[in-house]
Amino acid sequence: MTRYVCAPDSFKESLTANEAAQAMAQGIRQADPDAEIRMVPMADGGEGTAQALADATGGTMRRTIAHDPLGRPIAARYAMLGDGTTAVVETAEASGLALLAPDERNPKIATSYGTGELIRAALDSGATTVIVGLGGSATNDAGAGILKALGARLLDADGHDLAPGGAALAELETIDTSGLDERLNGVEIIAACDVTNPLTGPNGASAVFGPQKGASASDVALLDRALTRFAEIAGRQLNMDVAALPGGGAAGGIGAALLAFLHAEFKPGIDLVIDRTGLDEAAQWADVVFTGEGSIDFQTKFGKTPAGVAAVAKRHGKPVIAIAGHIGDGIGELHEIGIDAVFGIAPGAAGLDELLRAAAANVTRTAEQVTRLLNIAR
Repeated sequence: MTRYVCAPDSFKESLTANEAAQAMAQGIRQADPDAEIRMVPMADGGEGTAQALADATGGTMRRTIAHDPLGRPIAARYAMLGDGTTAVVETAEASGLALLAPDERNPKIATSYGTGELIRAALDSGATTVIVGLGGSATNDAGAGILKALGARLLDADGHDLAPGGAALAELETIDTSGLDERLNGVEIIAACDVTNPLTGPNGASAVFGPQKGASASDVALLDRALTRFAEIAGRQLNMDVAALPGGGAAGGIGAALLAFLHAEFKPGIDLVIDRTGLDEAAQWADVVFTGEGSIDFQTKFGKTPAGVAAVAKRHGKPVIAIAGHIGDGIGELHEIGIDAVFGIAPGAAGLDELLRAAAANVTRTAEQVTRLLNIAR
């Protein structure tokens, strides 16, 4: 009897990580009815992390009303994990770039307030640990919106509250934290993040990530000056070099707010998910480990889910099979990090819409055929 672990990430628009794991498991069973299978949905700290961790731990996804980057009310989700005390909030859920049309992208006015509302909702649910997945944000406000949602006030020289967005931080004079939610004192904040960029400068939030959020060259310069002002004021009040904090530039500077004001601990996203899902024990148990995600290429080795899964499996000497919706360049490099073989799921020439609709069936078929090949090899 062969033991399999199915530990994929989501296939983005088509399958959640849990759905992908179920599709893999179905294909394996069709080829090997006596197989023992454990499904361990995975993520790397980006979009889909909340759902993956909820699925893996027997938790739930909860909905609340929050505000998008332009202050419009939306229904947004966060996860409460199976332990009943850990919540997972994704910046992309309420402060994400995907929430805006291309002509709406403007990091000068976009706010992270909605992410703060999700953190507050997690506190209302009794969370004593909040994991914040940093990635996909539309904002460049140094987490000012989060701080406001949690009770802080950002004031100009006349004592007036600043307008939302990164540009307004140029007028910052005081960060009044006296009204911060007192529950934060007893809560552990963990930032799931692989970014080490500082808040300001040529490698900072504005210069590196601003353009993809709609910032022009002049906007980048303006925003960097504004974040520099934020770092000066925050640093003066907290007696620390906020501008130089590693990871401070993550998610438009949300990293800086989490580090400086909420005393967050930063952890690589994939490592955090591995720890919370029990992948190490499952890989030790397994004979074969399946993983995968929507697209795999040479960049997968830089902290993406299949690379993290492979690293765990290889610690226990287990073969690793990766299944992907799309296979890009340089997959030969992945063999060096422990992915033994990569298989694409596309059955032939087809339109993107058709491939997305048939993703589950294609994953199942591919997993079945790979398992049949493994049966022959055995």
